[in-house]
Amino acid sequence: MSSSSRKPLYKRIALKLSGGAFSGPGMQGIHFETVVAVADAVKEIVLMGVQVGVIVGGGNLWRGLEGNVMGINRSVSDYMGMLATVINALAFQGVLESKGIQTRVLSAIEMREVAEPFILRRAIRHLEKGRVVIFAAGTGNPFFTTDTAAALRAVEIGAEALLMAKNKVDGIYDVDPNKETLAIKYDEISYNDVLMKMLGAMDSTAVSLSREHKMKMIVFNGDDPGNIIKVVLGEKIGTSIK
Repeated sequence: MSSSSRKPLYKRIALKLSGGAFSGPGMQGIHFETVVAVADAVKEIVLMGVQVGVIVGGGNLWRGLEGNVMGINRSVSDYMGMLATVINALAFQGVLESKGIQTRVLSAIEMREVAEPFILRRAIRHLEKGRVVIFAAGTGNPFFTTDTAAALRAVEIGAEALLMAKNKVDGIYDVDPNKETLAIKYDEISYNDVLMKMLGAMDSTAVSLSREHKMKMIVFNGDDPGNIIKVVLGEKIGTSIK
């Protein structure tokens, strides 16, 4: 039985793709084959009837904190990072539309020549019409991560779940699994525990916002795009935060 013939667990989701979802293994920039694989997974869940909002990161092109090392003002550096997310969003839009999937890029920073401005009612209308909505430029403000932008957009569009596709990690651990071989992975955990134990899987602001609005979050390994489909179908992978 193909996955498209199986019933998805969610009607509307917010999917966070980090910058690593656009670069190949050990690479920077945009890796075409990697983007195609992610687009194929998103197409699959769209064909199931799932409404998909995608929040993109930009770390494959620029990280705001790197600017501090170079002496760039933090606000300016963060805006550079927001522009990087727009580049990724346009690349993802192009690949999705080449596969027959209608998309719209909505940017928190107005740039009408390449993207629509973020307007909530417009975003929801696009979702209702079956279009993939790609949210770019984070929240439009410096000092906020794209994880926080993902939590914000998930709440705004009324998503049933926020799916956090992470690179190089398959869930939330008690310590960094890339540094500690005895790290213990949580299958389920509460938002309170994530905050109290200061688990560094994501930005605390994103966790607090999701907790306040009772947004279900699933953190999983995005290095395998097929995991996106598995999560939507309700398979138990990654870490579920409730």
